[in-house]
Amino acid sequence: MTNWKPLSPSRYFKLGIGLAFGMTDVGLSRRTNEDNFLIDEEIGLVVVGDGMGGHDAGELASAEALSAVRQFLKNQPLSADPDNDDTIPAGSARTPPAPSTDPDRTWSDAAMQAVSKLHDAVEFANNRLYAENLARFNPDGQGMGTTLTGFWQSFAKGPLVLFHVGDSRLYRFRGGRLTQLTRDQTLYQDAIDAGDFRDLPPRNLLLQAVGPSSSVIPEVRGHDVASGDLYLLCTDGLHGEVPDQSIVKVLERTTPATLDQSCAALIALANESGGRDNVTVLLVAAD
Repeated sequence: MTNWKPLSPSRYFKLGIGLAFGMTDVGLSRRTNEDNFLIDEEIGLVVVGDGMGGHDAGELASAEALSAVRQFLKNQPLSADPDNDDTIPAGSARTPPAPSTDPDRTWSDAAMQAVSKLHDAVEFANNRLYAENLARFNPDGQGMGTTLTGFWQSFAKGPLVLFHVGDSRLYRFRGGRLTQLTRDQTLYQDAIDAGDFRDLPPRNLLLQAVGPSSSVIPEVRGHDVASGDLYLLCTDGLHGEVPDQSIVKVLERTTPATLDQSCAALIALANESGGRDNVTVLLVAAD
């Protein structure tokens, strides 16, 4: 893939949840950047991907998967109320219509629809990359692939729907506490969870990714947002190099007006720690 660039520029975006900013860097050891990120104000989508496959395939994988998720969500509008024909685009600034009998039921239905749509969107992205792998004569389980971690706010002021494949991460910083909202889908994490600390496998051996196999099982779930929350999405170029304590120090002094500075500071920390991988950082400040 030539003339690589991020799918979204490094600028401020206004989402239903609040302000967002993203930044990516090739690091100090790699020749190319196989990471990518996407922030789409229209549909309320924020996602990061860390591609793999070599010979430019990683660049293609991350860009293709992120674009495929966006395409699917844009082309499959979310019905806010299954009892009428009124639909709104996912992530629309307009609040979904409430039924006259049971407002809580509409929210529940919309949330379930959003979870289902995201499962379908990730499957759509996986099918696209898997088809390209087959066209390149890559056997099942091999070829290009990517992690995929992000969230979608299907309508304004609703909870986030988180989705995750691989070992990129989504964190929430709330009340001075950093919480990891995703679980690394790696052999290393499986060993840690099982309490087997002997002969730990390398941290980067993924259990699944988008693209190499005919099926993928994403982690998808809802998440309630509180005013003042700060969300961090990143590839392992950050969390694999920089300890949580150092990340927290940056987030503690972050405000909506300084998201850009904090993204740059986190990337600088990754490079100061060795810069052995591409690093991508997205910050989202909830109103």
